[in-house]
Amino acid sequence: MLQRRVFHAALKHLFTGTQEPHKSLQCGLLWGHRVVWHRSKSSLSDVKERTLIAIKPDGVQRRLVGQIIQRFEQRGFKLVGLKMLQASQDILSEHYCDLRTKPFYSSLLRYMSSGPLVVMVWEGHNVVQTSRTMVGSTNPAEAQAGTVRGDFSIHVSRNVIHASDSVEGAQKEIQLWFQSKDLLDWDCWDQTSTSEV
Repeated sequence: MLQRRVFHAALKHLFTGTQEPHKSLQCGLLWGHRVVWHRSKSSLSDVKERTLIAIKPDGVQRRLVGQIIQRFEQRGFKLVGLKMLQASQDILSEHYCDLRTKPFYSSLLRYMSSGPLVVMVWEGHNVVQTSRTMVGSTNPAEAQAGTVRGDFSIHVSRNVIHASDSVEGAQKEIQLWFQSKDLLDWDCWDQTSTSEV
């Protein structure tokens, strides 16, 4: 009897007089009864995490774009930005500014501007770290089979794909490659089932 009273009090508090649960509520079972509770904002905070993924000129030339996109979609991430472009020296030098002192810097810029790139922004729970794992080690000889580089890369200088290395790095890179108007904030019907934590 006490359980029923607690249950009805909880329902009264949650519904505040309405009969139908709001779209932002989640349903479940408590003591065999259907209950509804609010989705906490903290549970959705890292669902909005975003990362930058770029398919490099060798990946585009080898027609790997569709297979790479498919891997991220199958993982459950949401595509919120996509463009194909020929990158300028200015944007590339800013993107790779941390590598300016490396001996391969100028050849890297030459390679990255040698053909079109496909640049994307993906959104989802823990997307930065998960994407790095999916992409694999920079050196394809060390990349695990099943990763993008492990399956498709031939040489460290032609390693098919770039993925942001941190949440802060992703934010910086996204702002460099995309304007805010180029990113779509859309509702994905399966986001609750794939991203709720």
